[in-house]
Amino acid sequence: MGASDRGQSAVIGEVLLVGVVVILAVTLTVFAFGFGDEVREPAPVVGQSSGELLAFEDGFDEQYVRITHEAGDPIAVENVEIAVDAGGACGKAGRIVGLPAKELDDEHLRGDTEMFDQSGDGLRGALETDRFAAGDRIEFRLKKGGCELDPGEQVTVRVVHTPSGAVVVEETLTAG
Repeated sequence: MGASDRGQSAVIGEVLLVGVVVILAVTLTVFAFGFGDEVREPAPVVGQSSGELLAFEDGFDEQYVRITHEAGDPIAVENVEIAVDAGGACGKAGRIVGLPAKELDDEHLRGDTEMFDQSGDGLRGALETDRFAAGDRIEFRLKKGGCELDPGEQVTVRVVHTPSGAVVVEETLTAG
């Protein structure tokens, strides 16, 4: 073998090495910029919850929705939205947002806002505080005349963890 054969092997080796480095750099760049935006905060896990639809509590004609966090991770209330779907019952759906709050007003309601009781006692429990943890309750009132529920009709309530977009609690409640 002559000296010229060895020179060609070195050039081919350098070209292959540069090619591998370029492919590696492109792959890392695509991964870093292409997928980095899609990474979300993991959702907390609510291992167990329960829900009730209570009628005529505390002398009010409205119905209280009560969701109880029974087991699992605590959730910062500022990272929570409550979605209420009474489409099958009264044809309305709405959301409680911008939490925590001491009372419900237009700032904290989206969708069919007339279904929620906006009086001073329309909201109680963990939505007034900074944390929804095991043993805590979320309570709000559906306004009489805003969403009439006959016995047997159902309302679905979802607690949504907004940073992840995950539904951490979903309860379907039946009017008594």
